Amino acid sequence: MKIISFSAIKGGVGKTTLAYNYGEWLADKGNKILFIDLDHQCNLTQIYGIYDIKDTIANAFTNIGDVKITNVKNNIDIIAGYLELDKIETSLENKSNKDMLLYMWLEDNYEDKNIVKYDYIIIDCHPDFSVATRNAIAISHYILSPITPSEHGYKAKFNISERLKDFSNEVIDYRTRESYITSELMFLANMVRHNTNSSKKFIETIADDNSIIGLIPEKELFNRSTLYHLPISEMAKDKATKNQHRKFFDEIDNTFETITKQLV
Repeated sequence: MKIISFSAIKGGVGKTTLAYNYGEWLADKGNKILFIDLDHQCNLTQIYGIYDIKDTIANAFTNIGDVKITNVKNNIDIIAGYLELDKIETSLENKSNKDMLLYMWLEDNYEDKNIVKYDYIIIDCHPDFSVATRNAIAISHYILSPITPSEHGYKAKFNISERLKDFSNEVIDYRTRESYITSELMFLANMVRHNTNSSKKFIETIADDNSIIGLIPEKELFNRSTLYHLPISEMAKDKATKNQHRKFFDEIDNTFETITKQLV
């Protein structure tokens, strides 16, 4: 099983859209997926038509009540997000173990919730480096962070890298001095247009950056996937749509294949 957090410091970079479509693509390949929605906007939760505020991921942080795993379609389950998770994060700021609460919940419920059955756990984080995001990072094998061809898009890469480095140095085993944070940070170039100067310059900038493992072209179809609750993997099964946008679907498929091969 691999645990992957989609995380970014900067908002509006397509984080939820990528998490949703990558998870759906993996499920379409026969993998069992568990989504965890840690973004208090709850967009991923609502894509799957869940609006219940009971038994959400919030209970993993408060240790009050159950955390429900809901089956939403074949090969896909989700732990719903909570719209006021940010308030819970604020209440936890003075707790010494605040960054390891999700780690402990996972350990305590691994067998009871049959977590072992999942091939991938995909976590959608809020665009920040707050308590919930740090908890996600603490249990993750990989962090996938989207960056975009904007004025501050590439610079955001260094922001999250430095924060991860500082966090890794803080959360350590005091006997061995080894960090509990072992996640590998990788980046995805997202919303890239091949016919604009900003995107061309962006592509040139990232050309020799080995930490950037894939490129997602700007395409309205991608935005529509979350708006209409229809993933790219499903769109591609429509013959007319596939023929009309064959290059885009091939690029997405190749990028997701590349990502998956990196998750060894």
